[in-house]
Amino acid sequence: MSDIDTGATAFTAALGIRYPIVQGPMNGGSPIELVTAVSNAGGLGSFAAALLPPAAIIEAVKKIRSLTSQPFNVNLFILQPIQPSAAELDAAQALLLPFRTALGLGAATNPQKFSENFQDQLAALLEAAPPVVSFTFGILDAATVAQFQRKGCKVIGTATNVAEARAWEQAGADFICLQGGEAGGHRATFIGDIEQSCIGLMTLIPQAAAAVNVPLIAAGGIMDGRGIAAAMLLGAQAAQLGTAFLASPESGIAPAWREQLASAGDDSTRLTRSFSGRYARGIVNPYMEQMRPHENALPAYPIQNALSAEIRQTAAKLGRSEFMSLWAGQGVAMARPMPAAQLVATLAAELQAVGNH
Repeated sequence: MSDIDTGATAFTAALGIRYPIVQGPMNGGSPIELVTAVSNAGGLGSFAAALLPPAAIIEAVKKIRSLTSQPFNVNLFILQPIQPSAAELDAAQALLLPFRTALGLGAATNPQKFSENFQDQLAALLEAAPPVVSFTFGILDAATVAQFQRKGCKVIGTATNVAEARAWEQAGADFICLQGGEAGGHRATFIGDIEQSCIGLMTLIPQAAAAVNVPLIAAGGIMDGRGIAAAMLLGAQAAQLGTAFLASPESGIAPAWREQLASAGDDSTRLTRSFSGRYARGIVNPYMEQMRPHENALPAYPIQNALSAEIRQTAAKLGRSEFMSLWAGQGVAMARPMPAAQLVATLAAELQAVGNH
C-alpha cells in the first residue's frame, strides 16, 4: 500500500483527519456551510476571515465548532496599515467612476477604513483558537507562531517561492501551503517580485521539498484525484483545492459568478491588480480589460479593494458579471458542480484509484 493509495500522510496524521484534502479559504466563497461540510466529510474545511471584524471571527469559530467536531482552518491576510494620499485616492476613484455610472451608482465617498486592523483580528483568532490557522500575504514572527501553537493551533504559512517556504520554516510553521501560479484568487507573495513568483506548482513542489523539512500542502490548479496524486508524488503531503469547491452549492457565490465558472475554458483566467490592488487570478471580463492599461497606477491592497467593493457588490446583486471579481484558478474548466461532501468522497476515491494502478 503506497501513501497515495491510503491517503495517509504526515499531514493527515498530525491533524487526525481522513483525507489529505484541504478546501481553500476563499473570501466570499467559503461560508461556514462549506467549511463544515468538508470537515465532516473527512477533509480540512477552511474559513476565510480576512474581511471580518474581530468579534465576527470569534462568533464564526463558535458556530463552526457547533456544526463539526472535526478539525477546521481559519485564514487571515497579514496586513500592515497603509495610508494613501488624497491625490492617490482621487486618481483611483476617477478610474472607477465609469463603472459606478454603468451600475447606476453615484459619485463615491472614500471609506472610513480600508480594512480591518490585522493586530485586532490576530488577537481575536488567538482567543478563538481554532484547530488550524493559516496566513497569507506575509509572515508571522516566531513568537506569534509559538503563541498559536501553545493554544493548540496548528499553523499553516503560505509560500509562492522557496525563499518564503524557508522563512516560514524558520518561523516555526507546522505546515507550508505552496501556492502555484495556477491558483485562483490573490497571490500570497511577500518576498521578491510577485510576477517572478508565479511559479508553476509542479516545479515549485520538488524545489520546496528539497529546501524545507516541513510538510507541504500543494495549491493551484488541482481539480481531481490525479492532481492530488501528482502533487504528492512530487513531495507534497496534502492538496488544497479552491476553485473545485467554488462550484459546490455550499460555496454560496453569486449566480453570475457560478455561471461564469461553468462556461470558463482552459485559457479564461489571468492575473490582475485592477480589483484589489494586489495581483489575483480571475476570469477575464470587461472590467479587467478596461482597467488593464491603468493597473500599475492603482493603489495597493487593501486600498483599491475597499474602493472597488461597492462596484463588485452591486454587480453581484444585479447579476452583472462584467463588473465582478470572478476569482478562479487555471483548472476552472475541470470544475464539477456537486455537493462538497460528494466532492471530497469523489476526490478520495480518485486518489485511491491512482494509487492502485
